[in-house]
Amino acid sequence: MARSDILIIGGGIIGLATGYELSLRFPRLRIILVEKESDLALHQTGRNSGVLHSGIYYKPGSLKATFCMEGKRRLEAFCRRESVSYALCGKVIVATDVVEMPRLQEIEARGIANGVPCERIGPERLHELEPHCAGIAALHVPTTGIIDYTTVCRRLSERFQECENSIVLNARVLALEEVGAEVLAHSTNGDFSAGLVINCAGLYSDRIMMLGQGRPQAQIVPFRGEYFELLPAAHHFCHGLIYPVPNPQFPFLGVHFTRMIMGGVECGPNAVLALSREGYRKTDIDIRDAWETLSYPGFLRLARKHGWTGLGEVWRSFSKAAFVRALQRLVPEIRSEHLIPALSGVRAQAVAPDGRLLDDFMIIERHHRIDVINAPSPAATASLSIAATIADRAQSHIVS
Repeated sequence: MARSDILIIGGGIIGLATGYELSLRFPRLRIILVEKESDLALHQTGRNSGVLHSGIYYKPGSLKATFCMEGKRRLEAFCRRESVSYALCGKVIVATDVVEMPRLQEIEARGIANGVPCERIGPERLHELEPHCAGIAALHVPTTGIIDYTTVCRRLSERFQECENSIVLNARVLALEEVGAEVLAHSTNGDFSAGLVINCAGLYSDRIMMLGQGRPQAQIVPFRGEYFELLPAAHHFCHGLIYPVPNPQFPFLGVHFTRMIMGGVECGPNAVLALSREGYRKTDIDIRDAWETLSYPGFLRLARKHGWTGLGEVWRSFSKAAFVRALQRLVPEIRSEHLIPALSGVRAQAVAPDGRLLDDFMIIERHHRIDVINAPSPAATASLSIAATIADRAQSHIVS
């Protein structure tokens, strides 16, 4: 049995950032990170669109707002130290109809309250920034950027292991039990014992919490985000990031254009219920995952409330023409032949029993345990700030 002071479950960016932060603060402690896959950052972290978020959307005072702003500063500083490429290419949030203007004004007010540099612009300035974009008004957010989070994770893992800490792959945690002042973790790659367990398991965070007989305040419901990529001849349609005005009732930002740090432009995503927590294709179905979602009262209430919105997302999933029409609201010159399929991702969205989509981060602390239950976008941007908060909470367990 491998013994450590702290055991971290999950090798995505939240788990790796947490390990990195803890290794800096407590260099004498032994920390082990376990990951169920054969490599790190293979799921949410490695399949997102690589946006370095500014924090403009989030309710002032929320964890998302404060963690995103601080996390972005920390992440940019980390990237400069580690020679990880990122670019502040800027973003426009575009209103294409007068009915969207009140929502655009609300986002602007949130951005100002959060201290995010942003400017309301008209069609002429929008055309200067994005010559192929159509809109009656927009918000220009110059501090939004692009980054490769997989490269960030490689650097975090290197620094973590330099401090004589360990990463164990192919270690799916099967059971957790408290024995005195320690927690025993049984996995597919051996057993582990630690004084503190930190659950950063992302898509499986609620299940890991239940292994320790905890009762999550919400259940993870997986939503697949499907993307297309612009062919090289169409890259000129997007200079930076082009977003629609989001629906405030739904915590997804709508299909948009994202220039990638490694080159190319992605378009998407939509948000479709996935019938597997790793359901990256339409045909991916896991019986346990599907039943767990479809029988969950919170999901059934969510479906009743947002059924028509959900059906629209499903229609875009099966109809490329419908997907293209959504993109054409922002860039009218886009055509179906400009697009080829790209990698899909799955978002771990926590849903409360009453059907609410939880919009903020959720970190639950209890005896010998810290569980990160809800960490959707902008969690990658905010990862180092989330990690600092986890380390703050871990300190009381370590001292005691």
